[in-house]
Amino acid sequence: MRIRGEVFWRWADPALDHRTHDETLDDGTRIDVQVRLSRTGQTQMFVGVYAPGGMLLHEQAFDSRPGESMSRALAWGVGLARRKATEGMQPRDRLTAVALKG
Repeated sequence: MRIRGEVFWRWADPALDHRTHDETLDDGTRIDVQVRLSRTGQTQMFVGVYAPGGMLLHEQAFDSRPGESMSRALAWGVGLARRKATEGMQPRDRLTAVALKG
């Protein structure tokens, strides 16, 4: 079970359709990347990285990915999530939350 952080809950909107990429890495770390179109047609993205036990390691939300389709944003977000999961963060620095802009 993932322990979602504030960034996810501020980004979540069950009324909007979205695409999701869930992946479990070799070490058990889980990544969750979601993209959607906002009500105004902007491509938006959420990136989450969670420890094998579900603890939040990194969450980041983008309120706009100008010029990117949902497919392109999803592919970019998966790469970002994999980098965040493997970049060797120190234990005290593992929790990173980037709030939505605006």
